[in-house]
Amino acid sequence: MTRSDEQRPQQRSERQKAVRRHRPFALGLVGIGVVVVAAFAFRVGSEDAASIGSAQTPLRTTGTTKSGAPAPPHPTGNVRIAAVGDVVMGSLPDDLPPDGGASFFDPVDDLLTGDVVLGNLEGTLATGGTSKCDDIGGPNCFAFHAPPSYARWFKKAGFTVMNTANNHIDDFGAEGRLETFAALRSVNLPFTGRLGQITVQRVHGIRVALVGFAPDRGASDLTDIPAAKRLTARAAKMADIVIVTMHAGAEGSDRTHVEPGTEYFLGENRGDCYRFSRAVIDAGADLVVGSGPHVMRGMEFYKGRLIAYSMGNFSGYKVLGLGGTLSTSGVLQLTLRADGTYVSGRLRPTQIVEPGTPEPGGEAIDLVSSVSEEDFGSHAAHISADGTIQRP
Repeated sequence: MTRSDEQRPQQRSERQKAVRRHRPFALGLVGIGVVVVAAFAFRVGSEDAASIGSAQTPLRTTGTTKSGAPAPPHPTGNVRIAAVGDVVMGSLPDDLPPDGGASFFDPVDDLLTGDVVLGNLEGTLATGGTSKCDDIGGPNCFAFHAPPSYARWFKKAGFTVMNTANNHIDDFGAEGRLETFAALRSVNLPFTGRLGQITVQRVHGIRVALVGFAPDRGASDLTDIPAAKRLTARAAKMADIVIVTMHAGAEGSDRTHVEPGTEYFLGENRGDCYRFSRAVIDAGADLVVGSGPHVMRGMEFYKGRLIAYSMGNFSGYKVLGLGGTLSTSGVLQLTLRADGTYVSGRLRPTQIVEPGTPEPGGEAIDLVSSVSEEDFGSHAAHISADGTIQRP
């Protein structure tokens, strides 16, 4: 059973103390905080350092500074979050939407509202690089690359950050990956998901850290749970709210349930979704959002924090399989307090229609409500007929 509402603030306070135990003593020295973060950015590598730049601020403090002056107070207020699953706008050369993609998200852009709007970029935004597939467009290998100019349509739709921790960011090798990052930066759209990367967005004075994990080369590895906990704890020291994304789990229309233990797909280790999600919450995460199985999965609360195990496919123009659970999707809309405490949430159902565009409607509420109860029992999120998400 989850803790009572009265216990959760105390639990949050204890967890915050734990992850901050080794914070530098000289809290008033802003320069030290900058040097620490800069050193971390250097360790990650030049291709990701820009995404960490927004985190180069002093760590959150309590009590008094070394000089004796009162320390800055904890931020207050709420943060509105929206999150979706896999986003694909098509692939070169022929599988691209009309009007250059300009109106692609128009049917659903009123749902993509919030202070933080997150999607999983399932593919690249690149014209260069070498495909990982010998037979591009063949039945057994999938490599996606949309024009770099499409980055502006993600921004126009309302996305504020894209996850790149997945098995398609390297579809066209290092050249395609770096071209994708350059395209996102060109429209000032942050991303997260590279090895060791922590991306921080500031919302009403509240710092929100986003950390992406996947079992794929170049990403922070979700199969290495001790390392995942360390990175999440580091993010918790840098921000007030921590959102973790995981691209995990076996794929397929029949994979709506979270399987206990490690999941495999085509012989690949796709992670232990249960264990990973709980571990990062123990380390300081306030929300876990999943993608990867290409279908929606259930939601549960663990220690008062929401885990959405998979948000399914949000769009897949001419390149993703459609029909039934593969076309069932949604937008997760949440409000969290500045300390990460859950306030409210709603699942707004969407669906993918031929040839792969998103529109409102569909069976997401019924599907997610059902599998949540079956998989998580007393920990399951309660989802009402209008999509309202309540703690058990």
